[in-house]
Amino acid sequence: MSRETSLAKNTFIMAIGTILPKLALFITLPVITGQLTKAEYGTYDLITTLVSLFLPVATLQVQTAAFRFLIDCKEDERGKKKVITNVVVFVLISSLIALSILFLALFKLSLLVRTLICIYFFADIILMTLLQVVRGLSMPKLYATCTSVQPIANMVLVVILVLFAQGGLVGALISMTAATFLAMVIVILRAHIFSYLDLKLLSKDKMKEMVGYAWPMIPNSLSLWLLNFSDRLVLRQFMGIEAVAVYAAANKVPSMYSLANSAFTLAWQENAAINAKDEDVSAYYGSMFDNILRILSGIMALLIAATPVLFRILIRGDYSDAYRQMPILLMAMFFSSMSSFLGGIYIAHKKTKNVGGTTIIAAVVNVVIDLVCVRFLGIYAASLSTLCAYMFLALYRMWNVQKFQPIRYRYGKMIQYLSVLVILCVMAWINTWYLQCLNAGIAVVFAVWINRKLVKNTLAMLLKKVRKGKKHE
Repeated sequence: MSRETSLAKNTFIMAIGTILPKLALFITLPVITGQLTKAEYGTYDLITTLVSLFLPVATLQVQTAAFRFLIDCKEDERGKKKVITNVVVFVLISSLIALSILFLALFKLSLLVRTLICIYFFADIILMTLLQVVRGLSMPKLYATCTSVQPIANMVLVVILVLFAQGGLVGALISMTAATFLAMVIVILRAHIFSYLDLKLLSKDKMKEMVGYAWPMIPNSLSLWLLNFSDRLVLRQFMGIEAVAVYAAANKVPSMYSLANSAFTLAWQENAAINAKDEDVSAYYGSMFDNILRILSGIMALLIAATPVLFRILIRGDYSDAYRQMPILLMAMFFSSMSSFLGGIYIAHKKTKNVGGTTIIAAVVNVVIDLVCVRFLGIYAASLSTLCAYMFLALYRMWNVQKFQPIRYRYGKMIQYLSVLVILCVMAWINTWYLQCLNAGIAVVFAVWINRKLVKNTLAMLLKKVRKGKKHE
């Protein structure tokens, strides 16, 4: 199987594990909001938000080292056991210490609720660690299965315990915890995790090496959180909650695109790491950059042109101000995707300090522009600051990655593609019916033309399958 085919296959598998949880959330959320009191839902929302911040700090992000270090042990069974044993032991010890502190910090909650919260956090930490192990062992189907099982099981249990049994917050916590344990058991059994554990292989030096790799991912995770949510905090402070609602509505389509792109990012990180030591790695990374640039430019052109239609379908109520933010935020997601692609190369070469450092700077850029411009530009300050931050992140990483991994960029093509996307954004922003029609025509021609080889090969493959199917009839 070629590198490109493997990447495409893994992206499809990861997409299943990325999208299914969100679909389950659409069913779970109305039940939760409808059955919990405002105080209970506030606690529930705080828990689900806090877990994404707590996980990196509690584990020093060592679970991310499991994925990258296992990639280097493809043919070394003893090496796999050493990595998994040290990661699991470190995470168990660090999480128990962190959870003991958390238990005491939640003293205002009832004993039952804070006990359930800590048990859920513990299960989630172990599951996230094991999922990184599964990725490192190149088991994408198991990864997708478990990331799908957890939210689906949670959805079923929420209906039973919260809707029918009227369990309230306790029922919601039990649902999350039980679903997480179920996914964890599946990983342990299907990946034969216990067969990789050998306490004789515990090594202070190996732990130190993995912590050295992983800790820069803590500020990276926190900065990404700040980059994604600081806009809302600034708008809430200076413009009120209604401005936050408008900005949230404007983010609907860009966030859906970002969700789809996250599946590719997961697959690309593995692909980039596996091929990092190939002799033709520079040419391969350069070729992949060109391919991704073309595909993303085509997708983005179609999304920008479809903005008027998507807005009418997805947005209800008085959110007309949100429309003109969408083209700006879509361009922000374009640069976010390119920066994620380059981030995969950092991971492949274990340059996590570069990942964390560049994300921190981008987060600072975002916050500074927000604070300086919000009084003059209003909601535009939030969308433009996000665009500037991700643009900076992508351009800086393009330059910085050359220090350890030479890549040939086709700057002429990049400028051409970006020029077309900017023109499409301007026409979408003006939003007259004739410009919408013109936008749609340009976008389709542009997307098909720059990806003509891909379109031709895809059509040829489909035609071949149709002919083969007719022969068997």
